[in-house]
Parts: sequence; structure tokens; C-alpha cells
Amino acid sequence: MRSILLFGGLCLSGLLSAQSDFATTTAHFGDLRARQIGPATMSGRVSCLAVHPGDAATVYIGAGGGGVWKTTNNGATLQPVFDDHVQSIGAIALAPADPQTVYVGTGEPWVRNSVSIGDGVYRSRDGGNRWQHIGLDSTERIAAIVVHPKHPDTLYVAALGPLWSDGTQRGVFRSTNGGADWDRVLYLDEATGAASLSMHPEDPNILFAAMWSHRRYPHTFDSGFTGRSGLYRSRDGGESWELLSEGLPAETLGRIGVAVAPGNGEVVYASVETGSKETKGLYRSEDGGDTWSLVDRTFPNQIRPFYFAQLAVDPSNDSIVVKCGLSAVITQDAGNSWRTFDQSVHSDAHDIYIDPADGRHILVATDGGVYESFDRGYTFKMWQNLPVSQFYHVSVDNADPYRIYGGLQDNGSWYGPSSQPGGIQNSDWRKTLGGDGFYSFRHPTQTHYVFSEYQGGNLARFDERTGRAKSITPYPDTEAGELRFNWSAPLHLSADGERLYFASQYLFLSTDAGDSWQRISPDLTTNDTSLQQQWKSGGLSIDNSGAENHTTVYAVAESPSDPNIIWAGTDDGNLQVTLDGGDSWNLVNPASEGPPQGSWVTFIDASPHDSRTALVTFDNHRRGDMATYLYRTTDAGQNWERLNGEAVRGYALSVRQDPKQPTLLYLGTEFGLYLSLDGGDSWAPFRNQVPQVGIRDMVIHPEQGDLILATHGRGVIILDDLEALRQVGPGLDAAPITFLERDTFFFSERGAAGGNEYGGGGMYRGPNPSDDLNILYYANRRHTFGKMFVNIYHEGKLIRTLQAGKGAGLNVVSLPTTLEKPKAPPSDNRSAQFGTMYGPRLPAGAYQVALVKGRDTFQTEIVLAVDPESPYTENARADQYALLMQLFSDSEELAYLHEVLERVWKQAKEADLSDLAQRAAALQANIVFTGGDGYVDEGEKIGEKVSQLYSAVSSFPGRPSASQRTEGEELHRQVEALGAEVRAFTEGLSGHDIAIPTKEAFLAADN
Repeated sequence: MRSILLFGGLCLSGLLSAQSDFATTTAHFGDLRARQIGPATMSGRVSCLAVHPGDAATVYIGAGGGGVWKTTNNGATLQPVFDDHVQSIGAIALAPADPQTVYVGTGEPWVRNSVSIGDGVYRSRDGGNRWQHIGLDSTERIAAIVVHPKHPDTLYVAALGPLWSDGTQRGVFRSTNGGADWDRVLYLDEATGAASLSMHPEDPNILFAAMWSHRRYPHTFDSGFTGRSGLYRSRDGGESWELLSEGLPAETLGRIGVAVAPGNGEVVYASVETGSKETKGLYRSEDGGDTWSLVDRTFPNQIRPFYFAQLAVDPSNDSIVVKCGLSAVITQDAGNSWRTFDQSVHSDAHDIYIDPADGRHILVATDGGVYESFDRGYTFKMWQNLPVSQFYHVSVDNADPYRIYGGLQDNGSWYGPSSQPGGIQNSDWRKTLGGDGFYSFRHPTQTHYVFSEYQGGNLARFDERTGRAKSITPYPDTEAGELRFNWSAPLHLSADGERLYFASQYLFLSTDAGDSWQRISPDLTTNDTSLQQQWKSGGLSIDNSGAENHTTVYAVAESPSDPNIIWAGTDDGNLQVTLDGGDSWNLVNPASEGPPQGSWVTFIDASPHDSRTALVTFDNHRRGDMATYLYRTTDAGQNWERLNGEAVRGYALSVRQDPKQPTLLYLGTEFGLYLSLDGGDSWAPFRNQVPQVGIRDMVIHPEQGDLILATHGRGVIILDDLEALRQVGPGLDAAPITFLERDTFFFSERGAAGGNEYGGGGMYRGPNPSDDLNILYYANRRHTFGKMFVNIYHEGKLIRTLQAGKGAGLNVVSLPTTLEKPKAPPSDNRSAQFGTMYGPRLPAGAYQVALVKGRDTFQTEIVLAVDPESPYTENARADQYALLMQLFSDSEELAYLHEVLERVWKQAKEADLSDLAQRAAALQANIVFTGGDGYVDEGEKIGEKVSQLYSAVSSFPGRPSASQRTEGEELHRQVEALGAEVRAFTEGLSGHDIAIPTKEAFLAADN
């Protein structure tokens, strides 16, 4: 259980109207930080890999939506290195002559329906620590980057370009000065981009570029499009290009992947898409591209060319080739025969690395993360610490701690805890359904049921009691005809669990957990049959996966306060509402300043404050329009107001109104999270541990007050405890320091141990919320001169001095809920060293906070209380605290006695007073054990016994056992006796010049 914050008399809604000059800024969020909990168990789509040319243990990983990650130890640990920039990655390249120079091309090139966008090319000169944007802003997607082998500032970029519209910033670009200037050296037309690029290993002037004409629409995909696709070669560093044709198919081409053999530049492979199974497949050239021959046209070399085109040739043997695909396949005889990689590897391979020093060592990038083989693909291990999962939607339950549910791209539906003793590990997550996962909910009263779905409207009810899932997809009635389900068919569960909604082109209602359904709407879409051609989608290669299903309902929301008010939005631009539970429907699209006709209705948030108020996001990026469209109605759709401002970047995907503070809004776009503190008049990005990643869904926990984000590339992100943000707004600038009032902080008495402590660096562990008490205050300007600190008092005694945040805006000072650890005498007994590592828990009660800012002091009070669900009584806690503090005092007494005797011994030795030194050493030997090797054969003296009993008592917040109380009393008597003996000894030193510190001075020192 966590803290409760109150508004402390601030009436923010009134202040908003009184202060029209207020604007939301990032300073208002200050030190508040989110936490990324993963998971990494299923990982997510990885689009590209780059490996240090001289150190195969250093790998850069580009995720489709999760940024760039780096390992320097062969995957034992992974770190994100690109979080300040867009998270969709298309290509990574290291300069061979200077591997610290790294280039990243943003925008994934594997252009499925849910693909994100990029904003050009970035460069790092220090191995990924710092990045500089170097141009090509409008390319949207980068397929490949190759760097000159001797000149790190000379590079070529294959820009795929815009997917949903025409665009001239596509083709092959060259820079000779590290990206300061660019030349477009190969360009065909506004619909044809560069999909692959490869350089001759010995002559960097020879380049091969695959040009691909393609286009996506909201309802279909066309590979081949204008007919300009082809394979090109340059012999002069890109100055001129020739179209290669001898031996290649003489027909319309689609996507091509090209790879020059690193060990023999005369051997070139090309994966070629055509409209014919007779000519589609893998081609090989043995004369540097002059002539080509078809070497394989089996299934692995024909499947989904738009998604699987990457090739890798073994640097030491040009007959060994790996082709990406549904499963990666390998040939060791130049394409005559093929072997599928280990089937335990996730499907959908997108990139391959073959180690030039050992061709058996292979890395594969898939829709389920990175896999590594040391036997040329017979077996693999997964890097299970890469949290780049792509969630579509998220929900929560009311368990304690609450659990999080969601569906993921190509990785099914899962749920896991929001916190867990020892951190949230991969093993804490449980899968409920396969396929591509979307919505998932736990029934609030029949809690053994979890509803999940996969693509095509396949809805199931998972029963935890049996581990079985029952299909509950609605069956169309005679009048309805065939149902059209979106790729992500909307599922909505009412808060009480009484009503389950599911939508195709119709809205269905179930009141028996999906066992039966009632259709409660007509066709809510335009029902434009010209947009219902998904079986033709794909262009040269038909690709009817269900991803292009169109004229469907995409978003559904029921009013929390009136179940008769239900909203439905479609992927062809209709926004509909019923005020009578589905008996009648009204088309209520925004008219004035509305989104372009046909824009997807991506999200509807029915207000928790007013039944006729709703927030709606529209998305038109599938027509090349990347603008943000967010609207609000307060009269059930009769009138609309557009809310988003200039600060918002990215097309809108999700939105929520805070359930307690109506002027606090949360907006998710393709480029991250934005917050408004004034009801949508102004916005600012929230970047504290929230990268610029697509946020497809969000939910606010009704009890804990956390914001939970479903990101499409960085898993689940939680912003704990929104109460601070609910207090920030107009009026706080009036005073130099304003404390955000806190009523009571509840701390848990649950144990912290759990999970596998010894999983190595490769075990992913999502962070728990902090146990610290956060003291929050708002500063109207930055503190620049003089000291600034926070003192904490309890019952008139100073217990902590904390460093204070000095920034303008919201500051967070974390108060540990334990006292400082006791001082203890040094011991060779390792167990005793750990015994007093932690201080006692702060007792419940009132604490005074004094923030000292220069000459001024600002004060407030906080109250600590124990979790009311704790099983321990107040009397039991009092007994535990009394014994613990006695042991605390005894430990510090022993530490002081040891220090006194140590100083006497040293000074006596220096003064050649051997008898005195021996007496001091003999007394000191009674305090702690000094023999053995510090690990085994450890002995115990009173110091070790006090330390170990302190550890045992502090680890359990209830009443100590009778044995512990008896031992504590006996140890206390021994400490008193030893103290009396030492003091009697030191009192006899008056005739010697020996300095002894006072106990107060010793305890106050930092030693």
C-alpha cells in the first residue's frame, strides 16, 4: 500500500480560469520518474543488428519500436543508449576504421501495418554515449547504412522513405563529411525508395542498391506499385548507377534484398520478389553482378518478401548464406539445399549476423528478440533481458499488488505483477493466449476468467482453474452477414464486469461473460465496399493476414457513470454514440476544425466526471498526415473542441482524463507521453524514463492512482502515484516554496525477498516502486546561491538531513523509511558484517520537515502509518522496536568501546607502553572475533552476537520470540559489564598522555 496525497486547499479548477497565462511545462513534472517494468520474457521485434568489427561481444541492437540497445559482454547485460530520440530503428552501422563512430538510421524498414516512423540519421562519436542528429529528417524509414572501410565520415544511406504517401526524400544518399551535407545519388520517383544496400569488400566504390516501389493504404498494401523496382550498381562511389538485368526476371519487381559476399566481392546474392512463383526467389551472381542465375524458389525464399528480405553471407565461405524469413534458413552449398534454423527460435527473422572469426557464431534478430547460436543454427539461446515488447493495449485488476494485462505484437496475451518481492522477473509473467495479442481483461468478480484475443476477432476466455481457453467470438446472425473484424478488434469490459463489448462492424454485448451475444448496433462504418479488398492486399505477393481488414470498429468506450451511453469509433472515420444502450445511434464526427475525412478513431475516453463528456483521438498517418488530432465534447458529440497544441509531436494514439483532477489530461502519441495540467490548453512532454515510444493505450489504476502505459516497443511503463501531478497547476508560482500536502504515508511490512537472486546479469528484473517516502515541493525559481537542504525531525529529534532539489518546478526528496544503520565494531566474521547493514524502520507517527533555503526555512508535517492490512499488532511492533533500538544502542556502545581500545593500543605502542597496549588488546578481544579467514571457522564474541540478533529482529516486524527477548536482555547486561570494565580501565590512564574521544564525538563522526 502506498501514500495518499491531498490537495491541501488548492482549488485548481478555479485557479485555471483565474490565470489564463498558465502553460504546462516540463518543470511542472520535475523529478517525477516512471519505471519501465518490461517484460523481457517474450522480448519484441528487433529490426537490425550491428557488431563491433574487432570485438564480437559488443553488439548494437535496433528495435522496431524500442530504440537502440548495447552490450559489451555478449548479451550478459544490455543497456538502452538512444532513449532521448525516436525509438523506431531501421539500420545501425559502425565505421570499420573507427568503431566508436556509430550511425543510426531511424524508422523501421519492415513495413507491416503497425510500423512506426523515424526522423532521419544520428551519429555517435563515442560508442553510443552521446548522439547528434545529422539530417535526412523526412526519410521516415532507413533500410541500410554502409560506411567506407577507411573513412568514417563517408557513408551511404538507403532511405526507404514515406510508406503511406509520396515523398522525394528517398533513395540512396551519400555524405563525405559525417552527415554535415548530403547528396541524393540515386533517385527514381516519389514512390520508390532504397530497400537494401551493400558494398564491395575490396573496392568501396562498388555499391549495390535495391530500389523498391511500394505503398501502403489504410485498407491495402501494394508491393511493386509504380513498377520502378530494380537492382542497381555503381562503380564510382555513387556518382552513376546502372540497372542490372541480365539473368534477373524481366517483369515487374517488388522488394529486393542484396548482399555482397564479404570474402569475395564477385559473389553477390539477391532475394527478388516478383508476381510469379516461377521467378520469385534467391539469385546469385559470380561476376560482380553482370549476370545472375536463380538458385532457389522454395517456400523460405518466397514467403512475405516485403517483410523478409535480409540476407547474410558467411565472410569465410561465400557458399554459406542465411536468409531471413518466417524462420531463418541456411544453405551451405550456394543455394542448392537449405536447412531451417532451430525451431525454438521465435518466428519472423529480420536480420542476421555471422561472425567473421567463426562462422558457427550467429545472431538472429526476430519478432521475439535476439537469439545466439554457436553451432551454425542447430541450437540457439535467447537473450532474455531485452525488454522491447510491443503492447497494443493494457488493463489492470484490483489484486494487491495489482496485475497488468495486455496483448503484444506477434507475442500473444500476458499478465504480470506491478511489483514483486525481489523485482519483477520474466518468470512472474503468464501467457493466456497466442497469436498477435490485443485487448485483455480479468473479470472483476469471476476472477478466474481472463478475456484475451488474437487477430481476426478471435476472442477467448481463459480459465485459470483449468489453464484452458474457450473461444467466445460472436457468431453473426442472418441479417448481419459476414463479420469484419479489425486487426485489433476492440474489447471493452465494464468496471463491474456485468457487460462485455466486442466489435466488428457491429457492436456486440454479452452479459454472461461471452457465452452469448446480442448485436446492439447497425453497421457503424461507412461500409464502403471499395475498402474491403483485403484478399487482394500485397501487390505482387498477396498478403492477406487480416492486418488490412477495413471498415471496422476500432474503439469502444462505455460511460463509467451511465452504461446507456456507449461510444464507438471506426477505422474509416465514423464516430458514433448511443444514449440509450444501443437502441439508436448518432454519427457525431467533429465538424468544425475536425480531422480529415476517413481518419481512424484510435481512442475514446468516456469521462469519469461527466457522462456526456468524452475525449477522442483521431489518426490520419495512414494517408501521410502525421498531425495530432485530439478532440473533446461535453454534450455527447453535438459540439467539439480541438485540444492539442504545438508542443505535441506525433499522431495521437490514446488519451485519458484523470479520474480525480478533471484538468489533468494524459495523451499518448507515436512519440511518447504528453501531459496537460490545464484541461488541454497547453501540453508538455513527460520524458522522465518514458522514451519517445508509441503509447497505444493507458489506464489509471482506480485505487493506487498509478498511470500504466502500453508502449509499442518498451513494454509496460508505470508512473506511480499521480497525486503529486493532481496538485500541480496555476497558483503554485506565488510562493518561493510550496509543499504538496501529504496526508498519510503507508509503508508495507511485507518481505522484500523473492525471485531468483542468482540469475546472473542476463536475468531481467523490472523495478518495484520505491519504498521511500517522497517529500514533494514546488519551487517558483531555481535556487542558485547558498545552502539548501531538508531536515527531518521526530519527537523533537533530528533524524535525517537530506539533500534538497534546487530546480524550478516540482522537486522530489526521498526519505528512506529507515533510520541510519547503527555503528558496529569491525569484525573478521563476515556474517556479523552484514548484520547491521540496515537501520531500523521509522516508527509510525508525525514527522516535521524543514526545508532550509539560504536564510529561509519552510516547514510542513508528514505522517507515517503502517499498512492497515498488516497482521502485526501495535503492541507487537512496540516490542520489536524496543528490542531493536536496545540492540542498536548496544551495537553503537560496542563500536565506541572498540574504538577507544584501538586508540589506546595505538598510542601505547607508539609510547612503548607494552603492558598498557597488551591490556587494551585483551579487552578489545572480548568485543569481536579476530581469527579465521573471514569466511569459514568464524567465531563469535559479544559484537557478533549483538549484530546477528539485531539482524534477526529487524527482519521481522512483529513481536520477537521469547528466546530473542531473553538473549537481548543477556547481551545488554554483558555490554553494560564490558562498558564498565573498559571505562574503569581508561579512568586509570590519567597519568599517561593518551587521547580518547567522547562517545558523542565518535557517534557524530562519519567513520
